[in-house]
Amino acid sequence: MALMQPYFIIALKSICIYIFIIIAIRLFGKKEISQLSVIDLVFILLISNSVQNAMVGNDSSVQGGMATALGLFICNYVFRFFLLRSKKFSKTVEGEKIVLVVDGQLLLQGLKQAKMTEAEVDMAVREHGVKNIHEANLVVLEVDGNISVLSDDYSKKSTVRRKKPQLTHNP
Repeated sequence: MALMQPYFIIALKSICIYIFIIIAIRLFGKKEISQLSVIDLVFILLISNSVQNAMVGNDSSVQGGMATALGLFICNYVFRFFLLRSKKFSKTVEGEKIVLVVDGQLLLQGLKQAKMTEAEVDMAVREHGVKNIHEANLVVLEVDGNISVLSDDYSKKSTVRRKKPQLTHNP
C-alpha cells in the first residue's frame, strides 16, 4: 500500500487541478473549441503546461502519468454522472443559455454576460446565412457554446451542428 501512496497523491493533485480549471473556465467565460480565438488557444496550451508540474511534480514515470490520467478519467466520469442527474449541478457547472438578439435588437446585457463582442455575434449570424444582426429574430448562446440563430428569411437557412460521437458501429 505504501508503494501506491505517491500515485494516489498524484491522482488527487490532478483532480484538484481539473476542478480548478473547470471553475476558472466557468468564471472567465465559455466557448466551444471551434470558436476559440488564437489568444484563447495559446492560453489553453500555456495553462496545460503550467499545471503539469503541479499534478505530477518530479515524477515523470509511466506510472505517474497513468495515475494522473486515471484521476482525470475518474473525475470526468463523476462530473458527467452529476451533470446528467442534477439540473442544479448542471446549471452551476454549464450555466444557462444567454439571449443575445431579440427581433433584430442586440441585447447589451446578454453580450456582456456572454463576454462577446458585437462583431462575434454578427459573424455567427452570417455563418447561419442571415445578412446581419438586424435581420435575426433570435440569437442565443447555448450552454454548449453553440450559437443558435433564428430568422424569418429561411431561404438561406443553414444549420451548424456539432458532430455527436458515434456510439455504435453500423453493420
